[in-house]
Amino acid sequence: MTSLLAEKEKFVVPEEEYIYQGHTLCAGCSAALIIRYVLKVLGPKTICVVPACCFTLMSGRSTYGRDSQLTMPSGLRISILNCAFETAAVTASGVKAGLEAQGDYETTVLAVAGDGGTFDIGLQALSGAAERNDDIMYLCYDNEAYMNTGIQRSSATPDGCWTTTTPLPRPKQGAKKNIMEIMAAHKVPYAATATPAFPFDLMQKVSKAKQKRGTRFFHVLCPCPTGWRFSPEFSIKISRMAVESKVFPLYEIEDGEKYTITYSPRGVPVRQYLELQGRFRHLMTEQHIARIQENVDHHWERLVRQVQA
Repeated sequence: MTSLLAEKEKFVVPEEEYIYQGHTLCAGCSAALIIRYVLKVLGPKTICVVPACCFTLMSGRSTYGRDSQLTMPSGLRISILNCAFETAAVTASGVKAGLEAQGDYETTVLAVAGDGGTFDIGLQALSGAAERNDDIMYLCYDNEAYMNTGIQRSSATPDGCWTTTTPLPRPKQGAKKNIMEIMAAHKVPYAATATPAFPFDLMQKVSKAKQKRGTRFFHVLCPCPTGWRFSPEFSIKISRMAVESKVFPLYEIEDGEKYTITYSPRGVPVRQYLELQGRFRHLMTEQHIARIQENVDHHWERLVRQVQA
């Protein structure tokens, strides 16, 4: 299995930062780290399109410095356009078309949306952009529920998970939607998974995608302390455990056909991932754990077969 991480010595991380101090995302929110790593690679010639989601707290006002009275209009040092919940992809497509009409083919247009605005409400716009192969980059930071509006379930919510709209004794029923397979079916030039716990993997994938043209898609796991019910200092640990347990494999798909696993997980028991999160506390029985472990193993084996095909 190919490991991009084995090549990390060849990847030089840019020193420039494109996030101001004092953003208002929750403590422990992985989205801040994710966008920090992504923008380090994309650089200042980037326009960010943001629909209604948690990330609007980053693209909104921030205070520069702990004790400073200076308020910045945005938490990011790049241009930002806010749009309606369901329109991230099509708005990004329109911005890119406008840039090209002005002769600008260098600026990257990056749509950043949560799982609600990607898996559900914004899927029609994303599918249209992907079918047209519009020259945009789309990043879904997946916190597996509608966290910004009260922890309601989305189609990215895992089976058996507690949310405010799937309360006990009836937690979410049914498997999480496989958004990567949906994007692969559109034959987009590039799609990849990533997590903030593996920054070199994420940045290398963004760097690779930057060299391509057409619709490029990133599915990035974004642990949420509030909705997942864990203490903020465990965000990276949980993100890492998702990968090591094979719950969230790191891989890429090129042109909808070429699958490459970019990190070989240790295969730790899925129980070690679940028990860190209060949203799964009700599942701590051997029967529940065995069922989830079986599903995780099944999907991992299927991914390995796709790589070998």
